[in-house]
Amino acid sequence: MKKNLFLILCSCFTLFNLLNAKELDLKLLDKKDQSIIKISALTTVGDTNKLYQVLNEGLDNGLSVNEVKEVLVQTYAYAGFPRSLGGIGTFMKVMEDRKAKGIEDKEGKESSPLPENFNKDEYGAKVRAKLAGQDKIPEPSGYQLFSPIIDTYLKEHLFADIFVRDILTPKQRELSTISVLAALGNVKGPIAFHFKASMNSGWTKDELKEFTLVIKDCLGEKKAQEANSVLETLK
Repeated sequence: MKKNLFLILCSCFTLFNLLNAKELDLKLLDKKDQSIIKISALTTVGDTNKLYQVLNEGLDNGLSVNEVKEVLVQTYAYAGFPRSLGGIGTFMKVMEDRKAKGIEDKEGKESSPLPENFNKDEYGAKVRAKLAGQDKIPEPSGYQLFSPIIDTYLKEHLFADIFVRDILTPKQRELSTISVLAALGNVKGPIAFHFKASMNSGWTKDELKEFTLVIKDCLGEKKAQEANSVLETLK
């Protein structure tokens, strides 16, 4: 009897939260953008209960199945395999439940085949330079000289193997990336770089200010303020 009462109370509390949830009134970021932010951030912190909800919302907001998968794969480069795989496992459950309800979701396009003789080192170096707002690939310096292997991984895997996949645009990938970094916290250097990379990919500063509002909505005031404090220092 006590167990049944507890379950009823939990269900009522969940229903109350859903009925009283306020939709963000944003002028610049569309619902798909907001879903990418939430999916990336909640995957990073491992909140699978909220993630389950926003994954459903993402599909309802027009993201394809393959786009959602790609966002979850993108998160691993910054949050690690455990969080990414946790998000993928949650998405598998979402898809199973939606199929049971008779919901047919758009699968979306697959990634295009790689061009012949694809030079990962060259491609990745060009992508990184473009994100940094540089017309030419700069000479190696700093960490690139101190630990050449991490530079190789960044160029050949992150900025080549991952970025060459055209299921998401570079602009969408940067939105996912800053969401992961905001969720991680205490990464001022990387999030400053990727805020600039986001602007170099097409996002405006006003749009990124709305990004911090979405972070506040799903992760709370502290994470949003930390990200916004870095954003405000950038031109």
